[in-house]
Amino acid sequence: MSTLARIAIAGDHHGIQLIDRIVAVYSERGHDVIDLAPRVEGIVDYPPLCAAVARRVARGDADLGIIVGGSGQGEVIACNKVPGIRAGVAYSEFSVDISRGNNNANIMVIGTKVIDERTTLTLLDRWLRTPFKGGVHTQRLAQIAQIEAEFMA
Repeated sequence: MSTLARIAIAGDHHGIQLIDRIVAVYSERGHDVIDLAPRVEGIVDYPPLCAAVARRVARGDADLGIIVGGSGQGEVIACNKVPGIRAGVAYSEFSVDISRGNNNANIMVIGTKVIDERTTLTLLDRWLRTPFKGGVHTQRLAQIAQIEAEFMA
């Protein structure tokens, strides 16, 4: 997605500083960044924050989402519970290329215990400009949507 996007962002206590940086950088670049991160003292549980971002993306109130946590593992699980969400953990160029290009991921999950700020911004830039490849991947996404629909009935 090389165009400007509406991006919802949130994260737990591990990610507040990084979230502030992401909001500043991408707002300055012209993206509409919807900051849903709580600014509270102490530990913050990630599942409700993941759900808030995922719901915005699923409803179309945001084009994409970013979640920042410790490892990113629990966050990606929570995000993917929302129908229509395809969240992927970004830890390398390869993971970003696959999540966007093959899986058309609409939420990028970042683990602050896994990658640093500089790497995060590099991967986020790559994620935002990587287009969905379509082709055989479209068929696979339809199959994933069928699985999802089976459990919504």
